[in-house]
Amino acid sequence: MALTLLLALIATSGTASGRTVQYCSQIPIVGGIPPWGFHTGSPITGPTGSYARGHGNIDLAANTVSGILCQVNRYRGQPDRLIIMTVERHLVYHSHYAVMWGVPGNIMKIVVRVKSSTDPRCTVGTVGRVTLFASYNGVRSDSVQFRFPAACRGHDHLYHGTQVDNQVPPL
Repeated sequence: MALTLLLALIATSGTASGRTVQYCSQIPIVGGIPPWGFHTGSPITGPTGSYARGHGNIDLAANTVSGILCQVNRYRGQPDRLIIMTVERHLVYHSHYAVMWGVPGNIMKIVVRVKSSTDPRCTVGTVGRVTLFASYNGVRSDSVQFRFPAACRGHDHLYHGTQVDNQVPPL
């Protein structure tokens, strides 16, 4: 509980209008090419929206992965709902020969566990799945998809398009 409160305080800042905003500030944006990483575009600036980012390490030979992710949802007139997730060690799936959105790319599927949450319905310990797709050959059609069980369904999102910047390593 204390960790959740501390992370929530670190993640928030006030605006001139008094509205609390959360930008996943405790998850650094990694410069250059990380082993894997993504962000879903610009942080939320309006009264509604969603934003996510994450990064970590991967060992394709050992089929293991690690890392940290966050996602924040903003609903009109309500506090932002932020979840911080850690990556479970086993890499579910990866391929250098994937096709999504009609274009080739690298894909990896990971299992995440909610480490901290300001969403009262999405509790710490909830397990979800994330699929990361990074297009290649000069095409920008990256995507990140979050899937959770019923209690965290509000965090099910598909981010897709040129605003998504995804790095998924090749085999």
